[in-house]
Amino acid sequence: MKARYCILLCGAVVLQSCTSVGPVYETPNANLSSKFVEGSTQSIADVALSSWWLDLNDQPLNQLVERGLSQNIDIQTAVERVVAARAVLGTTGGAALTSGDFDGSVIRQGGDDISTYSEKTATATASLILDIFGRQRRAREQAKAQLQASQFDVGTARLNFFTSLVGYYIDARYNQEALALTRQTISSLQKTLEVVQAQREVGAAGRLDVANAEALLEEAQAGLPALETSFFTAVYGIAALLDEPAEPLYLTLQKGAPQPLPKRNSGVGIPADLVRNRPDINSAERDLAAATAAIGMAEADLYPSITLDGSITVATTSSWSFGPTLNLPVLNQPSLRATRDQRISLARQAELTWRDTVNTAVQEVQTAQSRYLRSRRTVEADRRASEAYDRVLEISRETYEAGVTDLTDLLDAERNSASSRLTLAAATQTLTTAWLTLQIASGKGWASE
Repeated sequence: MKARYCILLCGAVVLQSCTSVGPVYETPNANLSSKFVEGSTQSIADVALSSWWLDLNDQPLNQLVERGLSQNIDIQTAVERVVAARAVLGTTGGAALTSGDFDGSVIRQGGDDISTYSEKTATATASLILDIFGRQRRAREQAKAQLQASQFDVGTARLNFFTSLVGYYIDARYNQEALALTRQTISSLQKTLEVVQAQREVGAAGRLDVANAEALLEEAQAGLPALETSFFTAVYGIAALLDEPAEPLYLTLQKGAPQPLPKRNSGVGIPADLVRNRPDINSAERDLAAATAAIGMAEADLYPSITLDGSITVATTSSWSFGPTLNLPVLNQPSLRATRDQRISLARQAELTWRDTVNTAVQEVQTAQSRYLRSRRTVEADRRASEAYDRVLEISRETYEAGVTDLTDLLDAERNSASSRLTLAAATQTLTTAWLTLQIASGKGWASE
């Protein structure tokens, strides 16, 4: 009898080492070009730890980023998903193959016609699943891949945070710059109005000239509330991202600072670099690995399973039991095969999702790079135009006061100068936003030390 059980146990150990059924996962390959359009063939290193926002040399922004990385709710939620995925992984492997418990009791009995006595019992049970076809091994592969995917999702949450925070900050500084420029324009128009009123007093200007000057001044003043509203909106957005009250943040940002402007364009590498650097691509690849492991789990369910059960009971009369339990899935084969086919389809969908993620990443980089390159040229052109219009305004004011030109020329110069300065501020905002988008699209800065 003992020999028979020894042979059975040895056979179980041999079966335990069998190869897992189902497909063996292979990392997919994407058909990528050797370089981006308007890019170079120079690859870049791992940029997951790149603190690219420091290139803006903006200390208030650096402080906001530092606080936000530890306080942002979306990032904290993504981290908690990692904790949950790690706990799921802990339920696989050996933890899923073995189970058992111990029960003990001491019961004291007695009565009028019964002698008092104590009955003590102790029972220990154990169960071992023989992972013959590798179902539990595949389950552990799946849980491990899902854990890794959740870790990459933290990186995606960080990049989303950067996009929103730095974007709001760029908007806030633009609106502050636009407010300052508009107030300068208002001050200039007030001086112009004073000059026109003085000209009218001596008969050199009419009522229409005064009305035109007043209308242009009122038009400039009317633009202030919208810019103030946009500034408040950006501040409120930053406060929500940092999970902080808005008022202290408003008081800090209200002090003002120059518009952030990138001094250089850091390289974006080649399309193949995205497969390594983008957390969303890596997460999609891990989802594919998990879906492939799920096929093996469904495949293993089609085959017999063996469980070794044993128990020992120590009481007035002791006993023990030990033996295998064989489960043969027969009548539910159609359902199990349907489940396997579904898992195969889900794995194919996961691969398509991965490929789509790669293609989208390439598109985002190329679009952001083209926008950045052209935005830089636009800023340079707008800066030259603004300087030219400022010179025109200066000359127009001098010639008007000298009586050489009429008021229409002066007011046109005022309007063009104000418009060109606002256009330059907007172009600077667009340039920095394009640069921000390029950093995010390249997958820079998503990892944490």
